[in-house]
Amino acid sequence: MSNDTTGPRTALITGASGGIGSVYADRLARRGYDLILVARQEAALRAVADRVAAGSGRVVTAVAADLGDPGDLRRVEALLTNAPRISMLVNNAGFGGVTRLLDSDPDRMEAMIAVNVTALTRLSYAAAPAFITRGGGTIVNIASIAALAPELLNGVYGATKAYVLAFTQSLEHELAGRGLRIQAVLPGATATAFWDVAGLGGAGHLPSDRVMSAEDLVDAALAGLDAGEVVTIPPLQDGAEWTRYEALRVAMGPHLGHAKPAPRYRQGSPAAA
Repeated sequence: MSNDTTGPRTALITGASGGIGSVYADRLARRGYDLILVARQEAALRAVADRVAAGSGRVVTAVAADLGDPGDLRRVEALLTNAPRISMLVNNAGFGGVTRLLDSDPDRMEAMIAVNVTALTRLSYAAAPAFITRGGGTIVNIASIAALAPELLNGVYGATKAYVLAFTQSLEHELAGRGLRIQAVLPGATATAFWDVAGLGGAGHLPSDRVMSAEDLVDAALAGLDAGEVVTIPPLQDGAEWTRYEALRVAMGPHLGHAKPAPRYRQGSPAAA
């Protein structure tokens, strides 16, 4: 691997064979990034890479890899560690489900955790120190509004996205002062193949006034990144709602540690009776 750090910046995007990932590829190429696109479906991935390269003139490399496979995941980690021009990671790969917990296949739930949580974590751990060494960089983690609403969709899916949100906020807390930009993006219902994979049979089954195009989603996410947002929620019309929600969470923090249980848990109290 060359140690040449001159030349255009490079962004690595996972889950780039379609949907949100392919739109990120298009938009970041327009912003002057060369690209490394990662996905399982090699033919679809190469089609995206060829299209974006032809339309932008950027250098676009396709890397076929299944991030649920430990060997493939390590290959992508090595790219982040060793390719000196990579300065942006978009952790977009993931999949979901709509089945109830008791109706779900545990093996599929484990596979979901492997991609949505384990792969995202390991790639972030590979990218963060490398970016700091290179003088700065950006990590974008695609979460979901299910992170804030565990009643939606499959419970394991919501839990994986709640992890992504908390992990991203922790990264920002620890690393923002070291030249890194950190962002979690929380899409709502988006017109992608997600719904087919999840088992719903396509976004057409959802109310049209609730489904955002992938193009609008990514454009909003990039606007949030440009504005310095740590958490970007494109479908949330009143941003002050998130500001209040987050302020209440932070304000509760100092009250979460105490040597004695709260009075409501003491024997003989009305709540304990």
